[in-house]
Formats: sequence, C-alpha cells, structure tokens
Amino acid sequence: MRRPVALRLQAALGTLALAAATGVVLAMPEAAAAAGGATGYATQNGGTTGGAGGQTVRATTGTAIHQALCGRADSATPITIEVEGTINHGNTRKVSGDSCSTAADKIELKQISNVTIVGVGSGAVFDQLGIHIRESSNIIIQNVTVRNVRKSGSPTSNGGDAIGMESGVRNVWVDHTTLEASGGESAGFDGLFDMKDNTQYVTLSYSVLRNSGRGGLIGSSESDRSNGYVTFHHNKYENIDSRTPLLRGGTSHIYNNHYASLNESGINSRAGAKAKVDSNYFEDSKDVLGTFYTDQAGYWQVAGNIFDNVTWSEPGDDTNPAGPDPRSNTTVSIPYSYALDDASCVPAVVAATAGANKGLKVSDGSCAPQNPDPTPTDPDPTDPTEPSPDPTDPTDPPSGTNLSLGAGADGSSKASGTSYGNVRDGDPATHWSPAGTTGSVSVKWPSPTTVSKVRVREAAGSEGAIRSYRLVDHGTGRVLATGTGAGVAGFPPVSLTKLTLEITGASGTPKVAEFETYAG
Repeated sequence: MRRPVALRLQAALGTLALAAATGVVLAMPEAAAAAGGATGYATQNGGTTGGAGGQTVRATTGTAIHQALCGRADSATPITIEVEGTINHGNTRKVSGDSCSTAADKIELKQISNVTIVGVGSGAVFDQLGIHIRESSNIIIQNVTVRNVRKSGSPTSNGGDAIGMESGVRNVWVDHTTLEASGGESAGFDGLFDMKDNTQYVTLSYSVLRNSGRGGLIGSSESDRSNGYVTFHHNKYENIDSRTPLLRGGTSHIYNNHYASLNESGINSRAGAKAKVDSNYFEDSKDVLGTFYTDQAGYWQVAGNIFDNVTWSEPGDDTNPAGPDPRSNTTVSIPYSYALDDASCVPAVVAATAGANKGLKVSDGSCAPQNPDPTPTDPDPTDPTEPSPDPTDPTDPPSGTNLSLGAGADGSSKASGTSYGNVRDGDPATHWSPAGTTGSVSVKWPSPTTVSKVRVREAAGSEGAIRSYRLVDHGTGRVLATGTGAGVAGFPPVSLTKLTLEITGASGTPKVAEFETYAG
C-alpha cells in the first residue's frame, strides 16, 4: 500500500469599477436570492431563505457590508448583499446602527436575521478576515472565499475561524465556498468552520476546506452538547490535520464528501454525538472516522463509503477508530429527502462542483454536475402577473381616509435634519430623506390594517427625483408593487402591520413629503 500523503500546508492565495475605493452600497431594483435552495438540516426548523424577498445591494468593501446591515429598517429586514472584490482589514470598519452590531476586525453578523451574502462578478475574497455569526438566524453565505484568518500573529480576526457560529444561532446555509488557511495552530490559525454554544440547523455544501490544522467543530468542549442538526455534503476536505469535523453531541449527516490527505484524524464523533456517514470517498488518509483524543464515546452509522489507502491506529484508552472494517454502532433518522451519489463518482462530482466560482453547479444523484435550479424571487417587472402601479392619474389622490395619519414610522438611515414621522404627518411642507440616494421608510400600525393603495408625494422642488421604488409588506417580505416616479400605486388588498417604501433608484437625494396609505 502507498503511504498516506503528508499534510502539505501552503499559502493559498477587480473590484467593481464603480465604488472601487469606497465600496459604496448600491441598491438594486430587483431582489435577488442565493442560487438554488437550501439543503440538508438548513431546510428544517422553518427553512433557510436568507435575504429572499428583500432589497439587494452591492458591496466591494467590508465597511459597505456593515453599512448595508446597518441601513435596514430593523435587524430582521431581509437583505441580499452581493459582494465583489477583496474584503480585508484595511477596508472594514465598524458601523453603528439600530439594526446591526458590527466590529472592525471581522464581518459581524450579530443579533440579526434574514441575510444573504453572495459573491458575484469576478469573485469575493475575505482575506485574513473571518465571518462571525452570533445570536442570529436565517443566514446564507454563498460563493465566497475566506482565507488565512489568524487567532495569533498579525492581523487577527474572528478567533482564527474562517466562518464561526455561536450563541443561539439557527438556520445557516453555507454553500459553494472556499475556506482555507496556510498552516495549523502553531502558525496562528484555528478552525475553518466552527459551531458552538447552541448552534443548530446548519448545512455546509459544495465547499472546499483545505490547508489547515483544523477543519471545524461542533461544540467547544465535551460539555457543550447543545449544538447539532448539521449537514455536510459534497465538500472537499484536503490537507487537513484533524476535525473534518469534530462532533461533540448532537446529530450530523455527512454524505458525498471527498476527503484527501487527512494527516492525523478525520470525522471525530465523541461525547455522545451521532453521525450518519453516507457514500463518502476517503483517500490517502489516517483514522478518517472514530472517537479520538477522549474516552467519551461518539457513534456513527455507515453505508456506501469507499476507503482508498486509509490507515488505522490501534485502539487505546483515548482512541477508538472505526476501521479497518467500519461498522455502524447506532442508527440515525434523517428528516429530509436527499439525492445520494455513488461514492465511486464522488471525487469527480465534487471536483466539478465544490468551491467558490464554480458556477454554483450541484449534483442530483446522477453523478453528473447540474446547473442549480433557479430560486423563485420577486416577479420580473415586465411580467404582467406582477402587481403594478395603478394607472390612475398620479395627480388624482385616492379616496377615503389616509391611514398613515396617526400611524408610526421608521426607516433606514436618514439624512441629517429630517424625520421619519414627516411622511405621515399630513404636512407636505415637511419631508424625510435617506442618507444617500436610496433607502426606505415605513408606516406601521399597532394592529393589522388593510391597505390597497398608496400615494407618494415628493417635497416641492424635488419632484421627479424618485426614479424607481418598491412597496413591501414588511412582515412577509412580499413585494406588493414596483414603480417609477412618485404618485399613486395600487395592489390587491392586504392586511399588514407595516408597509415599507423602498426607494431603489433616484437622481440626487429624494425628499418624501408624504407616504399616504388607503384601504381602497
């Protein structure tokens, strides 16, 4: 037999034309979503949709990513952030706001929900800067590279984790990413994909994890067993010392992954963890499955795996390898459907699909890469089935009571000296403006209110500044109508508690004097 390949740790090493220097966030008129749809355990517990149904913005710096999070109406307003270029310490500042809690040394997704971060164009690289998810839910990260994040040395970020989750995190889908380091703990690096302190319903799919001492973990210690329900599928683990992943408690589903050059150990199920290990391909590696470095046992159910040039240690007090003839010692029930590729074709399928900038290709169980199914987003504005502005003459106001009078109001970052409340006070001499050319303002009621028509009035002297807008049911994220220019818009009656006007295009700074709402 060939000897296992030694771990070869080595360094793994365009911005958008407009806003290359500042990473200005640009509002896009149509909402986008991550391609395809969530898979695995991320589909459970209500599912994972990220920023679907919300505004889409473009960012070329870390500061711009934080600005997009902080510019939302609140911490749950859906948003998709399209990222292009290199995100690093030099272009990532802390940004403050009621809808965010950010930090200068990492991309901070803290105490928020309903967010998608997706690489576009020539690609998105988070260089020496980790992504930290804390006390958050419904997050999608797709088509990005995160590399060389350190916990010691300089610069440091995110405790040394490429992507780290902790403290009550729910429903995260990480897809088509490349996570890499250039050494182990002694070189200042930690894990590539870590989950701890009550993190649940996570899927890592079609990703490459390489050149690191530690692939990732579920649970920070033997007592941290509140994590689980994690799926790993169609990933490539390459040149990793251990933890592919390390499991402490909880349930994991690990299928159709390709493991190559695992130097010390691989899937380490311990402290009561249960893993269903389906149709993976292991090669040129050592101790790819078992309980290692502890006497607290973990469990596994195995089927259909291929072990190509894998060596196994002798059992000991803190070593319980599953091989050389891996057998199941538990059963694991999987609550979702999935298409399983035969292990023999996994290396080829994963090579064609996994990692950033691979065209988001997926597998349907046929051992042949497929283009992803499109995820339904907001209807195309030219689609006649989409609600559209009412053809009523914009100068002819709707009849009935203006429901905005006496309602509440809030919105995204506002220009100095303006107020959200000015849009519902009945006084056209006052106005609200966003901090830039785009932004959102909402009217809200303490109980469900039926609305079917709005009138947007611009302040005197600024007529025509609003070029495009959307009307969104804040509670559901549904787009009720889109339009160009201020005036009157109608849509089928809907009962809601908060209606948001999103200005997605403007010439100069728009001034909204009144955001009137009517029942009919």
